[in-house]
Amino acid sequence: MTKPRKSQVMKPATAAEKLDVYLPATPREFQEGMVSREELDELQRNPPQWLADLRRDGPHPRNVVAARLRVSNSGLARAGITEALTTAQIAALAADPPEWLLRERETFAQTRREEQRLRERRADGDRAHRTASR
Repeated sequence: MTKPRKSQVMKPATAAEKLDVYLPATPREFQEGMVSREELDELQRNPPQWLADLRRDGPHPRNVVAARLRVSNSGLARAGITEALTTAQIAALAADPPEWLLRERETFAQTRREEQRLRERRADGDRAHRTASR
């Protein structure tokens, strides 16, 4: 006879990270309780109003701010952006980008190009290795 499986639970911070929301902006009951895997799946499938509002308007966590501005998390830190930003604040920065944002976007784009070049180089090397070993 097998034991019934216990549901996996996670801390609110982990669940907020998986939902791409800023934990301090979530409802108190979300912040104070544990979240089961099933509850997380349900939140992702059928987001309640508070979650839809947070995803739309923010405030957004660092990784979301960085992605929306097309910069790295490190780029945000270099610019001194340490707090969560709302969608309106992100849109304002994007509409009239300061010098640091233009510079960080270029740095981020260069990094992405270099990562892509290395991936292609490794893939070419792997193909050459497989061909040579036949």
